[in-house]
Amino acid sequence: MGESKRIVYWIRRLSEIAMLGWLSMMLLADLAVAINQGGPQWLVPGAGAAGMVAVVLRRRHRVRGFLLMLALSLAVSLIIALTGAHGVPGSAETGALLVLTIGALRHVQPVRRATLFAVASLVVLMAEGVARDYYNSGLVFSFMLFAGWSMAAGVGGYLRFQQERRDEAVHSVRRAERLELARELHDLVAHHITGIVVQAQAARTVAELKPEAVVPALDAIATAGGDALTSMRRLVTVLRAEERADRTPGTSLADLRHLTERFAANGPRVAFEIAQGIDDTTLPPEVMTTLHRVLQEALTNVRKHAPATAWVEAALRRFDGCVVLRVRNYGAASDSRGADPRVSRLGGGFGLVGMAERVEALGGRLYAGPSPEGAWEVVAEFPLA
Repeated sequence: MGESKRIVYWIRRLSEIAMLGWLSMMLLADLAVAINQGGPQWLVPGAGAAGMVAVVLRRRHRVRGFLLMLALSLAVSLIIALTGAHGVPGSAETGALLVLTIGALRHVQPVRRATLFAVASLVVLMAEGVARDYYNSGLVFSFMLFAGWSMAAGVGGYLRFQQERRDEAVHSVRRAERLELARELHDLVAHHITGIVVQAQAARTVAELKPEAVVPALDAIATAGGDALTSMRRLVTVLRAEERADRTPGTSLADLRHLTERFAANGPRVAFEIAQGIDDTTLPPEVMTTLHRVLQEALTNVRKHAPATAWVEAALRRFDGCVVLRVRNYGAASDSRGADPRVSRLGGGFGLVGMAERVEALGGRLYAGPSPEGAWEVVAEFPLA
């Protein structure tokens, strides 16, 4: 998985370099024509250079760069039309406008605003084709510009559609995690409340016959109430819905070890180490269940994305008031064989989204990525205080 991310990173960088190279070649062509004609034609390669700057800075100044480029291109067209000169084609300027149109349709919010920007770019391009009168062939160039704008609008709209699909899928995963946390809230708090009720009934029963037993019962009630409130404070802030469901309560360290053993029986070997000082009483119940969920998801990802892995290392340790679960896979480069093609088309990564939602709900942190040794690792850190 780490190798695939690096490949995607370099593909994006190379595509960015190729796009800037394409715009640079068109800018050189505009300069060659401007040198021959002189006069106001020098404004066209100047606008193209400004367009390249806007493309480079489009992620930080997307809206400002786009609006400034529209105003600049329209102003150059008006100046050339008023002087009565034939216009330089303005290839770099047009290419930059099309790239900025794609970015606006993909990223600008809301959709209505992005649509208005796209329509404004069409108006500017049509003005460029007609007002500059490319050697008395303005209508022909206007048609070519419209065709280019249509392709840019189609690409930008498609990319926005794909992004919205992924955002919706991420939202669904997070909602499912919140529903799962709602079930866990019921499981983790129910036994505390039951203990409070039992202790209160016992204290009332023995109050007259054995008054000295009331104080320990009250202490037990206070302890159970504090534990219940701690669990509720950690979980309830991320809950947004309720759903009734049956669930087997509780998870222990033995369940974690059993999970790794079942995985190793049908997959790579797993070395699972639990450091000294960690037991079932050390970890809060909600942290224990979340550790089980993270370990399960990490092992599932190994099976899905790195089926040729030789072995997996899992370790649960304590560091400075925190408990840290680390899962690494070694021995083979990761690939996407066995991955759900429907998830692959959306970009994948939804299991990591769910894990991060759950870990951050408890005040922890989640990291998933390549380790310095070259392995792929998932690290979940939880505060114990």
